[in-house]
Formats: sequence, C-alpha cells, structure tokens
Amino acid sequence: MINIAVDNSIKITIETTVNAPIDMVWEAWTEPEHIKSWNHASDDWHTTEAKNDLRVGGRFVSKMEAKDGSFGFDFGGTYNKVRLYEFISYIMDDDRSVEITFKPEKDKTYIVESFEAEKSNPIDLQQKGWQAILDNFKKYVEENKLRGREK
Repeated sequence: MINIAVDNSIKITIETTVNAPIDMVWEAWTEPEHIKSWNHASDDWHTTEAKNDLRVGGRFVSKMEAKDGSFGFDFGGTYNKVRLYEFISYIMDDDRSVEITFKPEKDKTYIVESFEAEKSNPIDLQQKGWQAILDNFKKYVEENKLRGREK
C-alpha cells in the first residue's frame, strides 16, 4: 500500500503474518544474531554485522553487503518509540521514519511495517525490496520454529 502524507512524503506499507507466537517473532526481530540471518532482500546479499540497543533513544545498525564484496552500506537509525511485543518506531539515519506494529493472533503474529519512501529509487522497487526482507524474516522465523528452536 502506498499513501501520500500531508507533507507530500510517500509512505509505503508492507505486511505479513508469521506462523509463530509473538515472543519468538519479537526475539528474531530484535536480537542481532537473528537479524544477521534474515536481513537481506535477495540471496546475493547478507548482513555481516548487526547491533541493536532497543530502547527510546537507542541506536541500531546493520552492515549490509553484497556477497561478492562489490557494494555495502550501513542501515541504521534511532528508536523513538518501543512497546514490548506491540510497536517499534524509529528515524533512519537519513531522517525518514519507520513504524512497525506487531499484532499477536493466537500462535501467529501479524506485522505491519510503514516507512517513508526515499526519492532516489522507484517506489515499486522500494516496496518490493522491503517486502522481500519481511518475507525472509517470516521464512526464517517459521523454519526455526519448525526445527523446534525455542528458548
């Protein structure tokens, strides 16, 4: 879904339902070791480092790189709202905002993620890229759950 805000910024919304309980979803979303396993839009990319200080005013950064070493960048930001098992919002280092809502539904978790589009890449490319990362997250959590990985 794509919306245009009052300030003419474009908000893109992506979503998924993960077949796992909220505590497992939250852990996979917020713990650096998990983030490194799912945070990529395609199989030729990976996250080599992840740091996460999940609190208001805390920072996160993921070092994302092409597996062939041809390109890489840091994706980071600062949290401005955190509600355990419910909601995370942050401002990316380029001043765009992101909001993620987690809605538990029995043994499933519905995730809605909205972010401000950037101006250098086409909207559909941004939407597809972020959705691919969210799809990787879903796959990672569900595969780990199926293997019985529970704390």
